[in-house]
Amino acid sequence: MRSELYTDEHEAFRDTVRTFLAREVVPYHEQWEQDGIVDREVWRAAGRQGLLGLAVPEEYGGGGTGDFRYPAVLAEEFARAGASGFAVAVHNDMVGPYLARLGTDEQKRRWLPGFCSGETVAAIAMTEPGAGSDLQGIRTRATDEGDHFLLNGSKTFISNGIHADLVVVVAATTPEGGAKGLSLLVVERDTPGFERGRNLGKIGMKAQDTAEMFFTDVRVPKDNLLGDLDGAFGHLMTNLAQERLTIAVSALASAEHVLALTTDYVKERQAFGRPVAAFQNTRFAVAEMATECAVTRTFVDACVTAHNRAELTAVDASMAKWWATELHKRTADRCLQLHGGYGYMTEYPVAKAFTDGRVQTIYGGTTEIMKEIIGRSLLS
Repeated sequence: MRSELYTDEHEAFRDTVRTFLAREVVPYHEQWEQDGIVDREVWRAAGRQGLLGLAVPEEYGGGGTGDFRYPAVLAEEFARAGASGFAVAVHNDMVGPYLARLGTDEQKRRWLPGFCSGETVAAIAMTEPGAGSDLQGIRTRATDEGDHFLLNGSKTFISNGIHADLVVVVAATTPEGGAKGLSLLVVERDTPGFERGRNLGKIGMKAQDTAEMFFTDVRVPKDNLLGDLDGAFGHLMTNLAQERLTIAVSALASAEHVLALTTDYVKERQAFGRPVAAFQNTRFAVAEMATECAVTRTFVDACVTAHNRAELTAVDASMAKWWATELHKRTADRCLQLHGGYGYMTEYPVAKAFTDGRVQTIYGGTTEIMKEIIGRSLLS
């Protein structure tokens, strides 16, 4: 079935994204993987092309559109290109809404133009060595010192962590309040006491700069409080649905892409004197994967449509996230098997899809957390 989600305008935007990826990303991605980080200039190139800040008002240099289909196109094309190192989705879809929706007029004037031009790279710092999906476990503290907060703590697994110029930090401002005592503080590059740890080595997404961060008596001006004091939990819950939908869109596009590559491969690869595609096992495996992708496409497209109407629920976003990411994990594994020994070779895209995609069932909320959200909604 052909998806009816996108219009001609979205497809024109898709062509723009593909051209950008072919010119600015794909030729260099292998080197970036060896370096463990993308070239900073690619952020500015994306800004010049209008790919950053799609939902940011035009007065700050953004695209001025609240149509989530444009970020969805971006996520799909980056996934299909294997451009896992350039974390535009983190910048646009996971940090952007906090700045655009919660920022004061002064904060928007200060941060959003650079955010849209690529001069300013953004990250969000939630995860800690002892706290992942459980916000109540956050130990980073921000004490009120009158005209500023004094921030102490550490974060880990922070995407865009090395390049980031703005880091939205989740910290406890009222420790006795648990998850309801958290606030969002924006820490800027070169603030005294803010240090980055090592660029973490990963089994996949090797070009993505994922870092540790340390905050030692960091003085964060009160003007850098984003949103309401002690309001981070509500702000996070509002935005997590979009974050999880973005992950679902990317995971599904990756699954569809690796299946398409594998379909071509088994038609060409010979075993026992005939194409691998001639074996019933291969046909059954491809039929199962194609059907799962088609069914998932219908649901994810419906979620995008619901999100555009401001009707996407946390439960539906959780369903999309866990199902699409687990689908990608299964699909990449089965496609690698159909490649045989060649699937284990890093020069084959299926190997990269296998290792890059594995983290999707973890970040943005693990599969287990997604099931817990869904289960509670049905049984409580």
